[in-house]
Amino acid sequence: MPVVTTDAESETGIPKSLSNEPPSETMEEIEHTCPQPRLTLTAPAPFADETNCQCRAPHEKLTIAQARLGTPADRPVRVYADGIFDLFHSGHARALMQAKTLFPNSYLLVGVCSDDLTHKFKGFTVMNEAERYEALRHCRYVDEVIRDAPWTLTPEFLEKHKIDFVAHDDIPYSSAGSDDVYKHIKEAGMFVPTQRTEGISTSDIITRIVRDYDVYARRNLQRGYTAKELNVSFINEKRYRFQNQVDKMKEKVKNVEERSKEFVNRVEEKSHDLIQKWEEKSREFIGNFLELFGPDGAWKQMFQERSSRMLQALSPKQSPLKSWARCRDFQ
Repeated sequence: MPVVTTDAESETGIPKSLSNEPPSETMEEIEHTCPQPRLTLTAPAPFADETNCQCRAPHEKLTIAQARLGTPADRPVRVYADGIFDLFHSGHARALMQAKTLFPNSYLLVGVCSDDLTHKFKGFTVMNEAERYEALRHCRYVDEVIRDAPWTLTPEFLEKHKIDFVAHDDIPYSSAGSDDVYKHIKEAGMFVPTQRTEGISTSDIITRIVRDYDVYARRNLQRGYTAKELNVSFINEKRYRFQNQVDKMKEKVKNVEERSKEFVNRVEEKSHDLIQKWEEKSREFIGNFLELFGPDGAWKQMFQERSSRMLQALSPKQSPLKSWARCRDFQ
């Protein structure tokens, strides 16, 4: 099996981690004791100084093709990703997901730079280093977090943490007097590119906050933060609070208008229903009226019947003698 050589270095300054020739002295085979990837997510990822990988077995140098085939079988491929990870967001998480899934069996170490180093080379951060460390520990793709990671990766750092590959987006990262801080990693064949997520970055988030500063300042004043905590002047505080009162009044007026509109809509619906029912009742009433008082209505027939009865009642009845006399005269 290939073994680590400690007396040779590559042109890039990174120790050569394999030799095709066996060592001159015979060595008994040492089992790998590297930490394994997390299988459960019931606890945050540990810090590197808590795990402190002391594996003494030789770590043979891997090519990307070999790692993608799932070799070596006796240990995971140790992939390293680093960054600032300020305001940890989905773009960070997606980059770490890509790094974690580069190979069938990967152990993802994530280096997070300290506040001093970040403020020196990149600028001020929103979250302090302790908050950024904790954010990474609770990402499901991370197996181990390295605090106070170096800005430029040294051979000693790579050897200490038994790093096989470094994952980062392929855009040259110029910093600390270098055109690309990952140049020597790329030349050593240890660099594996990931893809950036468009539309989301820490700078984009900060830009949104700065652009809508007044909105967020007013929001936090409403939530109980003081002007001193928000670094807001006395005049601006009064202006923000006045604007908040104006917005509340606008909201009340808007609510009243909406309720009034709802009331009018209800009245219109009720009116429509009432008119429809009135029309139906009117037609029914007119029909009943015509049945009673129309030309052939029941009232006319009843009146005629009563009139006939009254006439019969008022007309005198003929006596039998008169009827006999009339019959006799006719004869």
